[in-house]
Amino acid sequence: MRSHTADVASLKAYIEREITTLRAEVRRRAETAGVAEPSPGRSTGGIGGPSPEAGGTLTAQCSCGQGHGSPHTCVDADERHDPWTCLCATLPAIPVSAALLAPVRDDFGGVTDFVIRAGNHIRSAEWLVSPDQQVGQRFFAEARPGAAAGGLLAALKEVLDGGRALNGLVVDYTEERYGRLRRVQLVHHASSCGDQVLTTWRPVRSQAELLTIDAQHLASMGWGRWDLLSGAVTWSEGLQRIFRTDPALPWSLLELCDALVPADVGPFGEFVASVLAGEEPAWTRIRFRVLGEVRTVDLLGRPVAGTDGRPWALQIVARDLTPQMRSRRRLVEKQVETEQLRQQAAAERHVASALREALLPTYSEGLAELGLEVAAAYLPAEPDAAVGGDWYKCRPLTDGRALIAIGDASGHGLEAVARMAQQRHAMAGLAQTGACAGDVTTWLNELVCSDPSSATATVVVGHIGPDRVFRWTCAGHPAPLLLREGRAYAMPTEHRGPLLGVLPGHRYETSEFPLERGDVLLMYTDGVVERRGQDITEGITALTGLLAASGGLPPRRIVDRLTEEYERGAHDDDACLLAVRVD
Repeated sequence: MRSHTADVASLKAYIEREITTLRAEVRRRAETAGVAEPSPGRSTGGIGGPSPEAGGTLTAQCSCGQGHGSPHTCVDADERHDPWTCLCATLPAIPVSAALLAPVRDDFGGVTDFVIRAGNHIRSAEWLVSPDQQVGQRFFAEARPGAAAGGLLAALKEVLDGGRALNGLVVDYTEERYGRLRRVQLVHHASSCGDQVLTTWRPVRSQAELLTIDAQHLASMGWGRWDLLSGAVTWSEGLQRIFRTDPALPWSLLELCDALVPADVGPFGEFVASVLAGEEPAWTRIRFRVLGEVRTVDLLGRPVAGTDGRPWALQIVARDLTPQMRSRRRLVEKQVETEQLRQQAAAERHVASALREALLPTYSEGLAELGLEVAAAYLPAEPDAAVGGDWYKCRPLTDGRALIAIGDASGHGLEAVARMAQQRHAMAGLAQTGACAGDVTTWLNELVCSDPSSATATVVVGHIGPDRVFRWTCAGHPAPLLLREGRAYAMPTEHRGPLLGVLPGHRYETSEFPLERGDVLLMYTDGVVERRGQDITEGITALTGLLAASGGLPPRRIVDRLTEEYERGAHDDDACLLAVRVD
């Protein structure tokens, strides 16, 4: 089968052959059955016996007393009816509410109402009376009060006077019955019959139809029926919605083939072949191109077979999976995007880790020769992060001083790392000039202000000389903490200046603070003391208490304890710690 339906043309040719073969076989069987020709004296179109033209005797009786036996009710009980021309006798065969109406005219010949002359037993709503129970009543004054307001009276008068049929007038009919207001939308059809009008009406939608339509909509389902003999195609509203078709123009099987995605021509051909072969249930998942969009549809089909076992129609139930498939594609795309981001993050971590090793090295023995013991730590807010904008610098200078600095370039990721590296290297280079901390910070501020791509930053820059005096300046950074003889407190910051990159031309001042043997100077970035929903002063107070409780410990142990405490809490920002003890 697959070899014959590898393309749309082959598939359509296969379907046409199957239909042609089926029709030819049905015609052949009909001819073989030998339908007898009617005898000369036999009626070919009468109901219940010979026609008057054939000279036969009328045997059918009318239930009105003079007519034929079809069950109906007629207001003209004394009128003799001809069973071949009596219209009211056919009303019981109409599957919707039907009535034969005679006009009621005023003195000037104008139609003011209609009398129900005959009616059938069909009720268009459970609370409406059937027409056969209203024979003899005036249609608008008694049987259907209020219907004239919907334009029905005028429409029926036009049918009577002009002879043109009424096709599909929707009337919103309301009636009070048994103390309750009831409403229904009715579709009316009518045609003239001499001086009378035959009218029918039915609900716009039955409750069952509405529920079925809702079910199709909620489940994204629909169904269709393809009559292979007549070529008639019937689609439900759900199927019309799936394929975006005109309700009056459902697709034939060949038109369905034209909408197939090329890769699914073979599977659809196998599906059709399975249904025609009588396999139940036949199922497949097929993609169609509808108005430029690929729609994925599950198809479940079964044949409608005659007594000879030959399928003469196909019934297919379809479920639209397009929204689910679209969501699945988005999920796959999101997974791919997530994997790409993961790989990118891993690459950034690798680069950042290499930068950290290059930018934040282990301190040389030269600091110990100056009588300083130093320990530091970088504390990432996320475990996988390697480094951000936080940095520290501690190294001996050629003039016998020790440079001690800590800073925070705003932002995260590689951009923050790049700014951090630029500022750290610039500060280290400026420090080689032998300038004081205030001048170094002033020049660094000019550098940051002159770079339009740079963001703000904070920094503390200081020197510790042989005289054990800490000469330092501060640009918007938290003040260092001093641990002395078991007590800890923040150093005075009356000289603190603004953040780097805010005020070009600002001159930063240098402050002096004498240190004593055994003093521990703790410098940190704001990520150590910031907590969501908490004032930063509370974090500084807590850090000061922890430092005081660490009296007598070497810098490495102090940094380790503070790191453990940091890792217990939730943090949104990276941080750095730098502890310096004067020996």
